[in-house]
Amino acid sequence: MNILLINHYAGTPTLGMEFRPYYLAREWVRLGHRVQILAADFSHVRAHQPAAGDELIDGIAYRWLATPRYRGNGAGRLRNIWAFLRVVWADAARLVREFRPDVVIASSTYPMDIWVARRIARRAGAKLVYEVHDLWPLSPIELSGMSPYHPFILLVQAAENAAYRDADVVVSMLPKVQQHMAAHGLDLRKLHIVPNGIALDDWRAAPPPLREDIASGAVQARAAGSLLVGYAGSMGLPNALDTLLDAASALRGVALHFMLVGDGHEKARLARRVADEQLHNVSLFEPIAKPMIPSFLAGLDIAYIGWQRVPIYRFGIAPNKLMDYMMAAVPVLHGVEAGNDPVAEAGCGLTVPPESPEALVQGLRRLAALGIDERRAMGMRGRDYVRRHHSYAVLAQRFIDALQATR
Repeated sequence: MNILLINHYAGTPTLGMEFRPYYLAREWVRLGHRVQILAADFSHVRAHQPAAGDELIDGIAYRWLATPRYRGNGAGRLRNIWAFLRVVWADAARLVREFRPDVVIASSTYPMDIWVARRIARRAGAKLVYEVHDLWPLSPIELSGMSPYHPFILLVQAAENAAYRDADVVVSMLPKVQQHMAAHGLDLRKLHIVPNGIALDDWRAAPPPLREDIASGAVQARAAGSLLVGYAGSMGLPNALDTLLDAASALRGVALHFMLVGDGHEKARLARRVADEQLHNVSLFEPIAKPMIPSFLAGLDIAYIGWQRVPIYRFGIAPNKLMDYMMAAVPVLHGVEAGNDPVAEAGCGLTVPPESPEALVQGLRRLAALGIDERRAMGMRGRDYVRRHHSYAVLAQRFIDALQATR
């Protein structure tokens, strides 16, 4: 099968996020399929940017399309989106001629790529697939406060409706989307749930040693008798890190040390808060490469992931970092109110209400009070769960099964 995957923000382990397109494509190649990924040569979520042109990576044919650089979520990003879609639209005939796709997948977070994917699929006589990362335009409406009548939101809504109407298959990472999608015209017989996952290959080889500054910080905290509470990922408002700092403030003098690794829009403000409030039990570090994540997580006693209390999570969550936490067999403290909860399903930690420092404090005290063997058993339940349900080998086959189920 020839699979054409359109994902504006697709990345690789070397370049950085998004990782899902790479891991799914790698498994499809291993299953004997040909995969062509179309992505922009500039993305705000990547650590490094590729050169425009064609590149073969682990058997996956990438085509990096030239797009303008930008910062933030303003007009520059919109120009970048428009440039990417314009190039794909113009290249439709060449893509059909050169690659002869059997399946065309629109998977760019925003849904406007459904129109270019549909153009290619119709010319090729291929199956059209729409993959949902987040619900757009509902996400910018509910998370960013954009008006439902903003011209951009109206454009996005038209694209979402077209995707549900025209796609042969809809794949969602979020598990509780049925009512929303049906309300926007989707025949639910087309819907298949394929969540985020982990690549077992990344965990079989010995990871690179932890960067010296983080390793030294962990040693010092251990020498002081503290358990390590860690966070690895983006530092933005949706990650509820202020709540974690509130809990850290309330736990001064308790044998817990908080280690936060990553970057994001809120990093500088969080660092100022740590300094101003003299939170000596908190250490912030620069981001580390993805292959080093297992080394960081292996040294933790508790891993934290938090969310804001916002209605959109009623449709479910599918966070990459949680899959890593679980695969590392570290107990998870999860601050969330959502349509699903992998931590509760796996029995690999504690779930507490979101944006509640008091609940976090109680959860941290409960986890810290457990014996080492109890925490280890809790973590192993998470690892077993993610191996069974969230390895990319399993998820890639589930995706192929969804395609074949609608032939």
